[in-house]
Formats: sequence, C-alpha cells, structure tokens
Amino acid sequence: MSKINIQDQIASNKRKSIFLVSIVFLSLVFLSYVIGLIYDPSLAYFFVIFACVFSILFIIFSYYNSDKIVLSITNARPATRKEHRYLVNVVEGLAIAAGVPTPKIYVIDSNEINAFATGRDPQHSVICVTTGLMKILNRSELEGVIAHEMSHIQNYDVRFATLVAVLVGIVVILSDMFRRTLWYGGRSDRDERKSRGSILVIVGLLFAIIAPIFVKLIQLAISRKREYLADANGAFLTRYPEGLASALEKIKNHNRGMRVSKAVSHMFFVNPLTTKKVSSWFSTHPDINDRIRILRSM
Repeated sequence: MSKINIQDQIASNKRKSIFLVSIVFLSLVFLSYVIGLIYDPSLAYFFVIFACVFSILFIIFSYYNSDKIVLSITNARPATRKEHRYLVNVVEGLAIAAGVPTPKIYVIDSNEINAFATGRDPQHSVICVTTGLMKILNRSELEGVIAHEMSHIQNYDVRFATLVAVLVGIVVILSDMFRRTLWYGGRSDRDERKSRGSILVIVGLLFAIIAPIFVKLIQLAISRKREYLADANGAFLTRYPEGLASALEKIKNHNRGMRVSKAVSHMFFVNPLTTKKVSSWFSTHPDINDRIRILRSM
C-alpha cells in the first residue's frame, strides 16, 4: 500500500471543508433571495442581508457560550493535577508541541473511551476525556487521542463547526417559515405570489423542501472531513500515527455507547451514541475502520 503524505492529507481535508461550507452559505443566500423575490422583488436583497446579519449575531452568541453549554450537558468536572497528573502532563507536553496555550482539562466519569475539545479559540480551549480513556489506553494511544483533540483546537474546529451549525440552522428555519406561509397564508396572498411567477414559486418551494436535507447532509460531511483532518494533524503532531490507530482499534472493541445528548455527540472523538456502523451519508464521524486504515497508510 502506498504511503499517504500527512501534509497532503491535511491540505486536502481543509480544501474540501471550505468548499462544503461555501455550498451551505450559497444555499442560504439563494434561498433568502428567492423568498424575497416571491414576497416582494424590491426587498429581495434586504432578505439576503437580514439572513446574513442574523446568522452573524447568532454565531457570535454561540461563539462565546458553546464551551459552557457543552461542559454542562456532559456533566464534565475539572481535572486536578493531584488526581490526574499523568493526563495533565500529556496535555501540557502536546500543547507545547502544537504551539498553543495549555487547554483547561476536564473529565467525564464513564467507562467508555472517548474525548472532545471545545472552546472558541486556543486561548479559551478545553479538552475533556473520559475516565475509561485514561484507564485503558497506554501512553502512545493516549497521546494520539489528545493530539487529535489538540488539532481541533489548533485548527479552530469548534469555531468552524459553530459557523456551519448556525448557517444550517438558518436555512432550516427559513425553509420552514417559507413553506408554512406559502401554504397557510390567506388566499389573496397566495394568489398574489403566484401571479409574480408560478415557475419562481415552484422553484422556491422545491428548494425550501430540499434545502434542509441537503445542507444537513453537507454539515455531516464537513464533520467527517474535520475528523479526518484532526487525525492527520494529530499523527503529524506525535509523529506516530500507530498510536492513534491503536487507540481507535481499542475503542472499536471496547465501547458500547454512552448516554450523552445528541446535540453534542458530533464533538466527541468517536460517536458516543453507538458502536454500530451508520451509513456514511448520515454519520457525524468517519467509519473507524477507514480511519485506522488511513492512519496506518501514513
């Protein structure tokens, strides 16, 4: 098997992620513009500007509060140097290697092997691991997982995920509002909108039906690309892809699923809700076997 250049893998995943988020943004712009044309052509551009400004405001709110929300939902507690010296030393060492400030460290009491990173930027970041991860993984495997999460911080993945989630959410809200007002508005309103162009109404309605599904699938694809990117970055950080590959292998054989909100499941190192293979189109994470194969080909 030919070796994959780690830096090429990183660059490829970044390009694909940016391309996918651009599609989501263009979907938002197009949907806003079509809705504006149907309701009042003179206000079409206003609809677009309003949707973009609303998205920005919501992104800012999420940006400053996402870490607090996630830690509260997962019942994570702060790690201490006295109780978790080994973990603290690994995180501090890899933060130096990554060139970022040492994140705050939290722990979830669970026998599952898992971890996640959160925080709006490297200066306000958090790495959280399960107690099962510390008990079961050896040092090279633990370093591989922490390096993966450190890469999420280094790549501003939490900020990126927040951006995508808000854009997708706005598309879904706009689509739902448009469908409801189109079907349940007064007869005179419907007739007036139809008179502006039945073809435009049909296009708008079809896009309003398809857009939520389409952008959600793109959001899932972006999530998987960012996981591949963090795997490649983590392997580059430790210079030992086998450590991360071995950790994934243990997770595949050990994890049975943990109780955690579906709203934050995409943030974890592996899907915490199930160990079963989910169709790649509808999965927040890449297939573990694919991740292992790619890492071992580096």
